[in-house]
Amino acid sequence: MSLADAIKHEARSLGFAAVGIAAVSSPPSSTGLLDRLQDWLHRGYHGTMAWMARDPSRRADPRVVLPGCRSIIAVGMNYDTGHRATEGPGYGRIARYAWGKDYHQVLGGRLALLEAKIHDLEPGANTRSYVDTGPIMEKAWAQQAGLGWIGKHSNLVSSEYGSWLLLGEILTTLELPPDVPASDLCGSCSLCIKACPTGAIAEPYVVDATRCISYLTIEFRGSREDIPTDLAARMDHHIFGCDDCLDVCPFNLRGETTKEPAFLPTSITRAPRLNDLAAFDEVTFVETFRESPIRRTKFQGFQRNLAIARAND
Repeated sequence: MSLADAIKHEARSLGFAAVGIAAVSSPPSSTGLLDRLQDWLHRGYHGTMAWMARDPSRRADPRVVLPGCRSIIAVGMNYDTGHRATEGPGYGRIARYAWGKDYHQVLGGRLALLEAKIHDLEPGANTRSYVDTGPIMEKAWAQQAGLGWIGKHSNLVSSEYGSWLLLGEILTTLELPPDVPASDLCGSCSLCIKACPTGAIAEPYVVDATRCISYLTIEFRGSREDIPTDLAARMDHHIFGCDDCLDVCPFNLRGETTKEPAFLPTSITRAPRLNDLAAFDEVTFVETFRESPIRRTKFQGFQRNLAIARAND
């Protein structure tokens, strides 16, 4: 078994549904990553996410993050449990990636084990892993590694798992044979663009985060008064994230359900009652969502989201 095959075998044994390798050989100017990032930033589509504008050239070039980086091992974990949320008056909506335990911890722990295995196989290798937290354009590299393509909603789409892959990556100084990059299979489909309730998909493949419900309910730290009235009215019952553009993707019809128990929903995340959650104090909020990504929105942000959802009820 080759080194690359051994790494992939270990990744799958750790629960990663998808794994691929991308070569890091060209300067960021030739890949177009830096140009696309700078254009997006120039439009102000990153909103208050100031870290996105901090040193774009570093974010576009993994060799700056890990000197001598030659390959990126991209992994994806399926989080589609097959469950359906309880919807209707009085209920909030939570993005399904947040129904179970925090994916940063779940994937991060598995990536650490995969790194350890790589060091066992090649003790001289340098590695660095990230799960949605580092200066890496992970969706672009996942596409280069063959895991899927970036859809018109700017999320990764897998021909096997649809829109439900959580991504992680290991940067390494090992020179590994790359996989074939995934081809864009969106074609003329525009269902995700039409499904976005706030018109956040400014054009195919470009999302204006300042209009995106995921941004407004998670990353945005402003008060209810800081969100324009027209946007608040379109946020419907969303209280943490949004799956609207993902739900309509035709490739989800062929996806398999996950075997990872960490992503199974709780009674609260699958059927969140707005009035019950609005009665939480900060201690209850922290304890209830201690192992959940929902804690990222902070107590004040969560209460803001609930107030908007209740007004839209």
